Amino acid sequence: MLGISYFKGQPSDYIIKYSGSRQSRAGQGLSFFYLRFNTQIVAVPTQSIDCPFVFTEISSDYQVVSVQGQLTYRISDPQSAAKLLNLSIDSKTGQYKTEDLRVLGQRIVNTLQIATHEEIEKRTLEQCIRDAQAISAAVAQRMEKDPTVESFGVEVLGVFILAVKPTPEMSKALEAEFREQLLRRADEAIMARRAAAVDDERKIREKELESDSALEKGRSELIALKGENMLREAENRGKAVEVESASKSKALSQELAALGGIDPKLLLAESMRVLGLNADKVGQLNITSEILAGLLNPPPKQDSSYNDR
Repeated sequence: MLGISYFKGQPSDYIIKYSGSRQSRAGQGLSFFYLRFNTQIVAVPTQSIDCPFVFTEISSDYQVVSVQGQLTYRISDPQSAAKLLNLSIDSKTGQYKTEDLRVLGQRIVNTLQIATHEEIEKRTLEQCIRDAQAISAAVAQRMEKDPTVESFGVEVLGVFILAVKPTPEMSKALEAEFREQLLRRADEAIMARRAAAVDDERKIREKELESDSALEKGRSELIALKGENMLREAENRGKAVEVESASKSKALSQELAALGGIDPKLLLAESMRVLGLNADKVGQLNITSEILAGLLNPPPKQDSSYNDR
């Protein structure tokens, strides 16, 4: 009716209404009536947009790597984007009339690839694989300051490099190298464990030898002490025997001295009497004729002239 229509914008779109050749209205998620014959509607998406990417680069050691990740951005300045891009839509279907929005994503990815290329060529293959997160941070920082990105009013929300992969042949070579390193580390760990066990065993043997040495030293001291005690005991026993012998000799001398004035016949008779009392203890007794003659006959007197001689 009279060419009047109604447009209802999405909350996430920044809507710009052009009436003729001038901008009549602009705002987030606008809704309005318009004349179809002289109205152009531009919808600039302000929500976050994800752009996955996969491209190959060459490291500083001339190895080909595949970089896979995702870029997230949003149009923070819709007016700047609308000046450089044709983001007009069909008011009936809501579809974009051009491919400029897709081209914008491709331009941002191209800028990302240039920044990634500069970071990859600084590193060797192993560093690229190991420093994926560092590369992501460096590329994101470069993208925030890139003039091309700023001219489109785009804000980079994040750069995520999910994987940096070498070629299959190089991947197998790296796996073999690192596998050998791991096996070498395992062997070194086993050798270190064995060395520690040998060292512990050596310490135990040293302790045992120290204990045996202390024991033998104690035994040696004990044997020396026993020898000294035996020598002292023998000396004491010899002194006791000497004292006892001296005492017996003295007693015998005293007895002999006491018996010196007694008649020999009486002494001999007394001896025979004592033998008779102890006859049961005497196995065999031989009394010779000389003994009987001594008892019956007095001993001969010595010649005084001989004694004078």
